[in-house]
Amino acid sequence: MTARLAFGSLVMMLILTLPAHADGKGGVQKYFSDAASKVKATDNPSEKREILNESFHTMSVALDMVQGSATISKDDVVGIDRIKASLQEKQAELAGSNGYVRVPDEQLNAFSDYVVQDMEQADQIITISLVTLLLIVILIVLMVK
Repeated sequence: MTARLAFGSLVMMLILTLPAHADGKGGVQKYFSDAASKVKATDNPSEKREILNESFHTMSVALDMVQGSATISKDDVVGIDRIKASLQEKQAELAGSNGYVRVPDEQLNAFSDYVVQDMEQADQIITISLVTLLLIVILIVLMVK
């Protein structure tokens, strides 16, 4: 009876992990996709910049909070550092600081699409555990609402 219960529990965990993993990745991508949609819906370039800057800031704060957690593995810390570095580069490019040329007003919509695509590609390159990814999504949802 115990072996059957253990096997059943293992199977259920595996089945439930797949949708949760997809939701975690999708949650981060959806956050930046929503920001890109807001950018495209706005005509004022300064408002577009503010939307993008706020989305970078919110994600950075969430990553800092998760990284400060004692339950995060060393591999997750490395993955979070890579994402944070990428976000900082994009913020610098948006603002025209740290040697980057400022993104022109007429290219802000394309820049927002670039951010979404880059985050989608980062999912394939940067590995973060499921628990960490879901924690990031939860923190973003709590900070945005």
